[in-house]
Amino acid sequence: MTTHAIGTRDEWLAARLDLLAAEKEHTRRSDELARRRQELPWVRVDKGYRFETEEGIASLADLFRGRSQLLVYHFMFGPDYTAGCPSCSSIADGFDGIAVHLANHDVTLSAVSRAPLAKLLAYRKRMGWTFPWASSFGGDFNFDYSAAFTAEQQREGIEYNYRREPPVKTTLAGKTMQEWKLRGSEGPVGLLAETTGTDVPTYTRERPGVSAFVLQDGVVYHTYSSYARGVDGLWGMYQWLDHAPLGRNEQGVWWRRHDEYGAR
Repeated sequence: MTTHAIGTRDEWLAARLDLLAAEKEHTRRSDELARRRQELPWVRVDKGYRFETEEGIASLADLFRGRSQLLVYHFMFGPDYTAGCPSCSSIADGFDGIAVHLANHDVTLSAVSRAPLAKLLAYRKRMGWTFPWASSFGGDFNFDYSAAFTAEQQREGIEYNYRREPPVKTTLAGKTMQEWKLRGSEGPVGLLAETTGTDVPTYTRERPGVSAFVLQDGVVYHTYSSYARGVDGLWGMYQWLDHAPLGRNEQGVWWRRHDEYGAR
């Protein structure tokens, strides 16, 4: 038997109209935040980043693919991963459908990860995706844009999402996932790490995020970056769940890569 409030249509309509006012305010606030993002000062990018792509070695300007704007998704796929992060994979499931529209509005959408290109393309094929994916393997790009960190940085405490995180205990670094579980570390992050074939410290040296760039007169400028819950709006399934009767209704890590649900 349901424990949720039951009402008449008139009662529902009154409550819905009250909610509508709040939703409209939220929309107006969202529009204002978008305007403020666009008003941020631009920072010239002078570093000569190099990426490995399907077309060969590319500069950051090359990733624009002839357009003036570039959106980069920092996809968690480190050199030691055996598969991409399942959370990033869920987000990326929506890229192909939207990328074509962005491309026709002078915006290129590309993922960038630190794993070698061969790993990325093999995983992309497995997932059935076609969006551009560049490898920054051996380079500084992900580190410079706060989407990757070294083991030493982890031990000292990293700066992620514009906040300082405490040092990570690495006493179990390199241990098997079973050893992590024996020590009670099988929480959500541990479970996600296991799906990528890594331990928790290795998994969390990669972080999700989105960065925006603009190309004007041959010069690339960094305009915006957002991390953690800041990319929540890009995670399509959550936007739908927020409109569903029970909302996100989560108990732990319930999502999988889209080709893994049938196996469970």
